[in-house]
Amino acid sequence: MATYILLAVIVVAVCFALRSMMGHFKGEGACCAGGGTIAKGPAKKLEGKVIGEKIISIEGMHCANCEHAVTRLLSSIEGASAEVSLSKKRAVLRMVREVPDEEIHSILDRTEYRITGIEVHTA
Repeated sequence: MATYILLAVIVVAVCFALRSMMGHFKGEGACCAGGGTIAKGPAKKLEGKVIGEKIISIEGMHCANCEHAVTRLLSSIEGASAEVSLSKKRAVLRMVREVPDEEIHSILDRTEYRITGIEVHTA
């Protein structure tokens, strides 16, 4: 009898864990950094003519909070503005000055997100 009770408790715990995990991957609730939802701020306005853009392939984003965090990190680069797509696993970085790949790497290498490629497009 005790075995059945223990088995029932384990099944209930697994069900709650699966439900929570599914919500997590749908972008509901806190993620990665924990502590709640990261508010999406207004898009950064660039001053000057856009000279080009870089398409950055990124692994490690799991939800909308990750997408907003990467957007905020990449948009912190002077002379650049980022638009990140969770579904495409990439960011488009528009630039009014030439931004070296090393500068982009230095921003994201400190995080759980991993750059898998950078493609350059000139205006």
